[in-house]
Amino acid sequence: MLKRVFVAPDPGRVRLRFAARGVLGIGFAVLVSGLAGHTLVGMVTGGLAALLALFTVTDATVRGQAVTTALLPLAGLPVLAAAAELHDQPVARDLTFLAVVGAGVYARRWGPRGHSLGVFAFMTYFVAQFLHATPGRLPELYAALLLSVASAAAVRFGLWCYERRTPPAAVPAPPGGRGLARVTTRQAVQATVGAGFALVVGQVISGERWYWAVGATWWIFVNTTSRGETLVRGFRRVMGTVLGIALGFLVAVPLQGAHLPTAVLLAACVFGIFYSAAVSYTWMMLCVTVLAELLYGLLGVLEPALLAVRLAETAVGAVGAVLAVLLVLPVTTHAITDAWIQRALRCVHSATAEAAARLAGDESADPAQRVAELEQLLARVRLSVAPLVHPLNPLPARKRRARHVLSLLDDCVREVRGLAAVAADPEASHDARLAAACWRVESAVEALTGGNAAITAPTDRPTAMDPALAHLHSLEQALSELAHPLRTASERRMVAAE
Repeated sequence: MLKRVFVAPDPGRVRLRFAARGVLGIGFAVLVSGLAGHTLVGMVTGGLAALLALFTVTDATVRGQAVTTALLPLAGLPVLAAAAELHDQPVARDLTFLAVVGAGVYARRWGPRGHSLGVFAFMTYFVAQFLHATPGRLPELYAALLLSVASAAAVRFGLWCYERRTPPAAVPAPPGGRGLARVTTRQAVQATVGAGFALVVGQVISGERWYWAVGATWWIFVNTTSRGETLVRGFRRVMGTVLGIALGFLVAVPLQGAHLPTAVLLAACVFGIFYSAAVSYTWMMLCVTVLAELLYGLLGVLEPALLAVRLAETAVGAVGAVLAVLLVLPVTTHAITDAWIQRALRCVHSATAEAAARLAGDESADPAQRVAELEQLLARVRLSVAPLVHPLNPLPARKRRARHVLSLLDDCVREVRGLAAVAADPEASHDARLAAACWRVESAVEALTGGNAAITAPTDRPTAMDPALAHLHSLEQALSELAHPLRTASERRMVAAE
């Protein structure tokens, strides 16, 4: 896990800048909230609102990010009001919370903006439970939320908007049109059922901290699609919480809310959350757990027994998520994985065609954009395949096949990236053999995505003097080798269905 976080590639130092800006933006938001005369509760609310504004907004363009950030209060303020007004009405409060869970997951069908608004609405309700918000506190909490979102936006879009120079690759939408609607509907039902289980059992464990179980169920469902992804994410959440609680005994409990060292450690936790999120959910949850412990220390309620309750509630939330994805409208891992792999293969063809057009002299062709999209799709394939390559997977044959597919897709991405680099060279010239090679790549992709595995491996090996052809040759080789594991997986599913 250490290697995954600290040795993982960080092209352009995007993760590092993302984390540093997160610390800066949240620190500025807390400072503004403090200067406005808010209490500790208001400052905590503002800090968490700023964290969400900086962390969850993932639109593909800066303009889109700004619009989504401006819409966050519209999603958060009504939910905050409902949570405060229903504070002393447990049944209505709980039913409203479950409605927010279902609506928040269902909103994914509207892409990154719907996802961001859904997360912000849920977390606003969650924070209201965390801080025991009452109607009398609403004016201060409203002001803290608005000031903090504005402060975070000032840092993100004014002081340090690195996306203007290096625009992020578009986050690929889940596969399918009507299929997307079906998946989001299923997941909304699953999340609501899982959260309902967590809410009931969580209240049996603790009448005050029951919302931790609901929060655990919610965050296990975020950024997952299939039941396998959800199971792996639940395992990693529990592991991260266990490690975070162990670390909390060493650092958070002894501090007992001392302001200066707690502030330093809070900044370190925020940095860790932002820096590790893209590469290790376990490490991110470790940082989230320690951050929560430090906040409880500031509020004067941190004690060892509270950490034990948090672990129990997290376990309940994970069980709720697992039961929901296994028993309620399950979405199979293989179906989702196949859809992502097919999209990645089609993107391989598109990138190859763009590179060939660029080599032919078409200045409007831009293979770099396709390469960035392909990188995003490969990351999504890895997330989908994670359950199949997990160390606890009891099926070694499937694990080997999944790893083989990932290795070959890595080869495809590497060769497409090299081909795009050659195409970007203004001195590169078009070779008539490129058209034939690109046609063979197109045929191979059509065969793989159409279920026909009759792909002929290339025989002629180009020389080093033909770099574009060399990349295309290696790409053809990787595509031909993909036919066997993909055909084997397809055949196994057909036999299972009979």
